[in-house]
Amino acid sequence: QAQLVESGGGLVEAGGSLRLSCAASGRTFSANSMGWFRRTPGKEREFVSAINWSGGSTYYADSVKGRFTISRDNTKNTMSLQMNSLKHEDTAVYYCAASQKFLRNSGYSSLSAYDYWGQGTQVTVSS
Repeated sequence: QAQLVESGGGLVEAGGSLRLSCAASGRTFSANSMGWFRRTPGKEREFVSAINWSGGSTYYADSVKGRFTISRDNTKNTMSLQMNSLKHEDTAVYYCAASQKFLRNSGYSSLSAYDYWGQGTQVTVSS
């Protein structure tokens, strides 16, 4: 199974950039679809972005499309989320997730699709 640890969160000014990383361990990492979710107090965990096992297909929530870029490096067992043009509304705890299921395109945004989760990293965008 995959074990995930996020890093790279912090405080950034609106309009700035931040890069999150997810370090994964486990024998099945290269075969797993992975994604990023975020949560703010009082709200459900929200889909942000996802990437298939090879990195050849990526998916984004409409709210971040054009600003965020997801990538992975299977040789290093890492996944990243480059966040540009950050907005105050992007403030949240960001979670790395991995799925051991075969996902169709519409399935990547579902919380239930993911089996392994990191502890989260706080991203705060100042107004």
